[in-house]
Amino acid sequence: MTGDSTADIDPEVDPAIYTGTRTDTGTDTGTDTGTDTAIDTGTDTGTDTGIDTGIDTGTDTGIDTGIDTASACAAFGAALTTAGVHVSADRVVWWAQAIATTRPTRVRELYWLGRVTLLDNAGALPVYDAVFGQVFRGLVDVADQRGEADQPPPLNTEPDAAQPDQRKRGAAEQDRADGEQGWPRPTGPRPGEADDTGRPFVLATASELELLREKDFAHCSAEELAELADLIDRMKVVAPRRPSRWVADRSSGRSVDLRRTLRTACRTGGDPINWAHRRRGSTPRPIVLLADVSGSMQPYERIYLRVLQGAVIGARAQAYVFATRLTRVSGALATGRREEAIARALAHAPDTAGGTLIGEALKTFLDTDGRRGVARGAVVVVVSDGWERADPSLLGEQMTRLSRLAYRVIWVNPRKAAPGFAPLTGGMAAALPHVDAFVAGHSASAVAELLDVIAAPT
Repeated sequence: MTGDSTADIDPEVDPAIYTGTRTDTGTDTGTDTGTDTAIDTGTDTGTDTGIDTGIDTGTDTGIDTGIDTASACAAFGAALTTAGVHVSADRVVWWAQAIATTRPTRVRELYWLGRVTLLDNAGALPVYDAVFGQVFRGLVDVADQRGEADQPPPLNTEPDAAQPDQRKRGAAEQDRADGEQGWPRPTGPRPGEADDTGRPFVLATASELELLREKDFAHCSAEELAELADLIDRMKVVAPRRPSRWVADRSSGRSVDLRRTLRTACRTGGDPINWAHRRRGSTPRPIVLLADVSGSMQPYERIYLRVLQGAVIGARAQAYVFATRLTRVSGALATGRREEAIARALAHAPDTAGGTLIGEALKTFLDTDGRRGVARGAVVVVVSDGWERADPSLLGEQMTRLSRLAYRVIWVNPRKAAPGFAPLTGGMAAALPHVDAFVAGHSASAVAELLDVIAAPT
């Protein structure tokens, strides 16, 4: 009987796996192009155990770490196998494809992708967690490299574990075993070993971006800011919801609509056979954002303009910028491409990179749009370092007015994250008594926390 053992593989889709045709006649007559890592035993069992080590390596996963994704996934699968959890080649392929498709930006996202694709039983979770923590969170055994005997041993070893030369022999034996099973051999050093520079090698497909998320915007290079800008663009601004009018509820609810029930009872001789119910409706609260674009806020200016843009597009927020005067930029940020919209918004504000008159800007807002209803019951976010050039008492008065109109006032000061920070500047000291939440928005993680504060339920 003859059969096509490559029926599940389309050569046009992935020619790197196999481009020949294999007929099962007791011997393998297929043509191997050199890219099929399956071991030919003389008999085609109908199962190709090879995988393409170049799986979609040209796909932008959103994480530029200089590490080949397929090789990193294969090396991590080998680490799991060494730790006692066998991971098939197919599952490694699934994981690599999932990374290329979902483009994870956090270690937690990478953790769950690996958990749902690499494991097939809950009993392997403790080992998986330990290996993942050692590899992707950078928890290499530093004490072992320093030779400290009082520190815990590395993963999957006993207190009297083999010496480094024995571990190297074990790694070589594992490489040979991987080759016999059709596994792609990793192209770099193993986790915990040293690379060409002598530093410990840690597979970190997402850890570099995780570290970048914690980095202060003021200390980022132009390339890092561009990467963070893409991350900020993917963050979603969600407006909190507030109770609205009662609405009819066809399901049996806890609240009975007496008016509708009695009106319906008139049709049945006054007997309320059909009970009407109602529930509280909800509507999103308005969001207002005022961002300082003065000279002292230049390192954070464009990042927060992206936050304003996301709020305008996603939550229909009202956006303003100020330095020495107040400028409404909601319309400029709502249309067009992101960079063009931000440039258009900055062009509308001629006082960019100038001085700071926070109190005067707030007074202008409250005397115009704020008093007309924009700030009433809204979540108002002020982004500024609080370096007021004018009399701080004016800022204190306007913050008092704002706190009476708004539902919640959030102040974002990137300088708050600096060591030893204290709100001693005149503007910050005058504003803080009227602030409901004081947030440090100095990094991408801090921006995510700010969005959580904005979306907090009322």
